[in-house]
Amino acid sequence: MTTTTAVDSGGRVLEATFDEFVAARSRALLRTAYLLTHDHALAEDLLQTALTKAWFAWRRIDGNPEPYVRRILVNTYASWWRRRWNAEHPTEELPEHPTDDPASHTAEPTDLWTAMARLPRRQRAVVVLRYFEDLTEAQTAEVLGCSVGTVKSQTSKAFAKLRIDPALATSEGAPR
Repeated sequence: MTTTTAVDSGGRVLEATFDEFVAARSRALLRTAYLLTHDHALAEDLLQTALTKAWFAWRRIDGNPEPYVRRILVNTYASWWRRRWNAEHPTEELPEHPTDDPASHTAEPTDLWTAMARLPRRQRAVVVLRYFEDLTEAQTAEVLGCSVGTVKSQTSKAFAKLRIDPALATSEGAPR
């Protein structure tokens, strides 16, 4: 891959810095994208879109770029449900055979993923950032562009929904 170099006013080589960030943080950002979408292909698309947006804003990012890129990731994810996707049409027979998805080999039980998939996008984003990415309430609020109180209320609402979700109930009907 060839890279062109551009130097900002501080004397930093922008492409090298961006490339280093992508190389160092793509795996963690892909994990966040997967936790949001629960689909490996969509997660890759989401990350690629977020990194493309970050590239165009790279010169404006001061300090640590990761919170800025995470915010792009979450905002892009949230905006995807607002638009209707008309490019794919279901067919009776799949044109290709499915491959083994490495994302499906997780240590967490699938019933948690089922319950998480039922949460509204904003609540799922809060739970993913707070408990899977281990961000503080303040960091989560910064990424989502909301107040700490909103993070707390969305977390509370998400946990209330998870408590009554049938995927997390035992066979006797009591929560685990």
